[in-house]
Amino acid sequence: MLAVIAVASIKQRPNGSWRARYRDADGREHARHFPLKRDAQRWLDEVTASVVTGMYVDPRAGAALWDDWVGAWLARQAWAGGTVAAAETALYSVPWRRRGMGQVKPSDVQAWISGETTRGLAPTTVRTRLNYVQMAFRAAVIDKVIPESPAARVKPPRARRADAAMEILTLEQSTVVLSAAGRFRPFVEVCLFAGLRLGEAAGLQLGDVNFLGRSISVQRQVQGSSIASTVIVPPKYGSERTVFVPGALTAAMSAHVAAERLDGPDEHLFRTPVGHLYQRNNAGEEWRAIRARAGLPSTVTLHTLRHTFASNLIASGCDVVTVQRALGHAQPSITLNVYSHLWPSAEDKTRAATADLMASIAALADSPRTVGKKVQISGDSYR
Repeated sequence: MLAVIAVASIKQRPNGSWRARYRDADGREHARHFPLKRDAQRWLDEVTASVVTGMYVDPRAGAALWDDWVGAWLARQAWAGGTVAAAETALYSVPWRRRGMGQVKPSDVQAWISGETTRGLAPTTVRTRLNYVQMAFRAAVIDKVIPESPAARVKPPRARRADAAMEILTLEQSTVVLSAAGRFRPFVEVCLFAGLRLGEAAGLQLGDVNFLGRSISVQRQVQGSSIASTVIVPPKYGSERTVFVPGALTAAMSAHVAAERLDGPDEHLFRTPVGHLYQRNNAGEEWRAIRARAGLPSTVTLHTLRHTFASNLIASGCDVVTVQRALGHAQPSITLNVYSHLWPSAEDKTRAATADLMASIAALADSPRTVGKKVQISGDSYR
């Protein structure tokens, strides 16, 4: 730090401008020209302050192109393949790919977000893309490539409230979906009655089902959107779990195993008619056909079955930790962020508890055994 301060100087040029210069710790010279001496001094003071506070950034570091820098940054991340693919989609959708990291302004990031929203991307998708871009810029700040992130204060578009955006099947709709599912029904059932994600259901093997213990072990998932890109990977972080299911579901799965003549613990429970694993595209095709036969809107997706499963657990009185573990969320806070609107509020609980008390008192008062007799309450007698 002292090396930068010690060699700083300001000199007036023959043309009247003032040249401020300094050498960094690596001996490289940096200089700028100003019309006034006080502006040159202010710049050197800012550089000195950044050195003293540990915020100094080599001006040349920001010249690194976005594509080059994020490519190297992505290669250092210990992320699952699906996460890397999502990050690449976000990071390579920006319009400043061939510009230096230090040349991107907050207005550039905000304009990109506005453009992504205008062209019809869902607010949640835009929010996810912005999150990856903000992560990359934060990493660049930590590596002293840029002094601050131009995406730090950029706001994503507002998403619809969860209670308005989330689709949940009614009892009647669930019945129609199962009737319309055909040979895909066992797949639908593990999503609806065990809360599995599409990839988790596609990755199930015979050995994952404990038919006597009535449970399903989630140990892997299928990723990819085509036959060529299909890979089997561990579940999302924190999603390995055992889901306890009713005997009716294991009985239905047992019938499916017998019909498919599966006998090896490593055999996959679900495959297409030609033997391929299900993935995002072919499972999506199956679901769209079921949805059309059931007469449901396009907003009802295969993931709606998982929401319906969670909704039923909450309606049945399960606490947040129980729901979290059944769904395979890494933290209870994730469960609350998605499903908090489904839990009864404090006001609802107060009303229900008091209603139960009133009903119990009324039932006791109306009992033939209490008619004409004294009822003892808190030491006092009442008729």
